[in-house]
Parts: sequence; structure tokens; C-alpha cells
Amino acid sequence: MADCVIDARDADSLQAIRLTAANGVIEKIVPLDTTEPLPLIAPGLVDLQVNGYAGIDFNHYPFSPEAVAAVVEKLWQQGVTTFLPTVITASDRSIEQALSTLAAAREQPVVAAAVPGFHLEGPFLSPEDGPRGAHPLAHISAPDDARFRRWQQAARGGIRLLTLSPEWANSTAFIQRCVGEGVMISIGHTSASAAQIADAVAAGASLSTHLGNGAHLHLPRHPNYIWQQLAQDELACAMIADGDHLPLAVLKVFMRAKGERAFLVSDVTCFAGMPPGEYQTPIGGRVTLSESGRLAVTETPALLAGSARGLLHGVNHLLQNDLASVGEALAMASLRPAKQLNLPQQQGLRAGAPADFLLLSPQAHGVSLRATYKAGRKVVG
Repeated sequence: MADCVIDARDADSLQAIRLTAANGVIEKIVPLDTTEPLPLIAPGLVDLQVNGYAGIDFNHYPFSPEAVAAVVEKLWQQGVTTFLPTVITASDRSIEQALSTLAAAREQPVVAAAVPGFHLEGPFLSPEDGPRGAHPLAHISAPDDARFRRWQQAARGGIRLLTLSPEWANSTAFIQRCVGEGVMISIGHTSASAAQIADAVAAGASLSTHLGNGAHLHLPRHPNYIWQQLAQDELACAMIADGDHLPLAVLKVFMRAKGERAFLVSDVTCFAGMPPGEYQTPIGGRVTLSESGRLAVTETPALLAGSARGLLHGVNHLLQNDLASVGEALAMASLRPAKQLNLPQQQGLRAGAPADFLLLSPQAHGVSLRATYKAGRKVVG
């Protein structure tokens, strides 16, 4: 028996289709000959950088496995059906505890279905002000095999993505070992030279973490580490399109330079989904979440304190500013990030793919969520 039968219009082609799902996968898709108004259907969103949500912080230990499940359900309401919980620079013990808790959370079927692994962002980052961002200097260090193996053991092998800066002397050999063990390497929070970036790519680095952010306020015209990453064809480019982190012109240039290797992340913090106001953070002190969703350091409002807007907001930001078609914007938040980790969700809407999909309503310069389906089961709407 089918889990569900959905009539909708493919968000990319606008072709009316009937999708049938059974046993958690798409069983078949057939075209429909109809002029009836139908919702749009698109793959579920895939976010490779989620630091927390709705008051739950993966970087403020302790948190519980049940809290991770709560984040899964909160993200369904934003159209996100697959994501990587992200742990950032902290003490060795804090990183180990966070990864251990995330691994334990995956014993719950609801978490295991949504979380294919974890993103470790640090501590092997640049120690320089600017590129380091909000990562605490006291815990920044050169790549260390023994520590990484200890964290991977705590994660039960779940670290799928590691962000580092290749400016450290031992970076190339470390990248080669990680890639050989199935861990994807992303360049981020870096002040690396052009040669160091080229060496990292040759060693197997394949992504750029939130390119254009975590950088010096002023850079040489050329060369610099942003141009160098854009010029490396092997590097896919993650971008935060929340309207605050990158100007429209920068998004446009990055998208043109990277083509189908450009994709979106949210980099949401625990303040996403929270009411506007002032909050105290373990890193960075007081922050202010505005009515519009902008998150900034309270005493220095010009400085961002992370993101509080979800991935669907990023899709709509592209659409509202005519930077992408509906199909392309949605692919940048679903198929393309899934492809980076070789997840089955990269198949999109086709027979045999996971039945993770969204029903959307078109609006002026955007889309709104009507329903979220995970493994063929309606979980929102």
C-alpha cells in the first residue's frame, strides 16, 4: 500500500505530476494532464550547517539527545528534512561531549532519518582576528590527528564534514588522511595563501565554508583567499543568503563563478525560531535579535552574531531579488548540498529516491511552506 499519493506541480518544470510514495521512498511519478491549480512540489531542504535552533544549542553543553530530536521536528516546520548538526571550536572535552551526545541522539529513529552525520567547524582554524570570527582564540590550534580521532570515536564515526584552515604547516598531510577516511574537508575561517589553498585542494579539500564570511574586514585586491577559492574549480561554495551575511552583488558573483557548485547553508544558531529581544551567549556575550530576524552583538550592532534565519528564508532571498529561478533556488538548498555529501537525497524527485519533499505555495517573489513530508509521512501541514 502506498504511503501517500500527491498531485502537484514540479517546482522546477511546473509540470503537473502525481507522485506515489511507499515504504519511505518515491515509488513512481507520472505526468498529469490538468489545468487545475496545484501546489508546487520540491525536494526537502538539506542544511549542512546547523548550530542549534529554538533555544537548543549544540555548542552549549549539556544538551540532551531528546533536544536534538526536538530540533529535527522544529526544522521540519522550516522545510528542512536533512541536516548536519554543527559543533564549533571549544575545549577538547566540550567538543567530545557534544559529539557524544549527538551520536547518542542518532539512536532515535527520528534523528537517524534526518541526521546523516555531523559538521565539525574548528578548532583547526586561523588564529587571526577576522578570519577566526567568533571562534575562541584559546582553543584554536593546528590540525592534530590524535585529537581528531578521539572526537571521531566520540561521534561514533559520525563526523562527515570538517572545516579547517590550510594555513597550518601540517595541513596537507592531515587533509589527505581525513579524506582517505571518508571525511569531507571544507576550507573556512582562513587566512591561507594562494599556494596553501591550492595544496589543500590537491590534497582533497572540496568545499568552502560560508565563503565571504569569517574573513578580514580589508583584503588585498589580489591575490586573496576569497578569489583563490572562487578560482578553484574543485571547490563547491557554501553561502549564507540571509540578507545580512553577504550583499546581493557578492551572492550574484559567487553564483556565477561556481555555477552548480554554489549552494546555500543557513548557519542558524539557537536563536533561530526565538522571539526578538536581547540574549546572553556563552561566546560573545549579549546579542540582540531584531524584529526582522537580524542577530547582532548588542554593544556593537554592526557586528553580526550568527544567523537566525532558516534555509527557506535563503531560498526566498534569492527569489525576491531575482538571483535565481524557483527551481534553481530550491536546488541550491536541497539537491546541491546533498550531492556534496553523496546523500541519496541528491536524486530529488524521482523513483527510488527518499520520499522527502515539500508542498509549497507560490507567492510574489517567493514560496511559502504548505506541508513537509519525511520518508513519505506528512510531518508538517
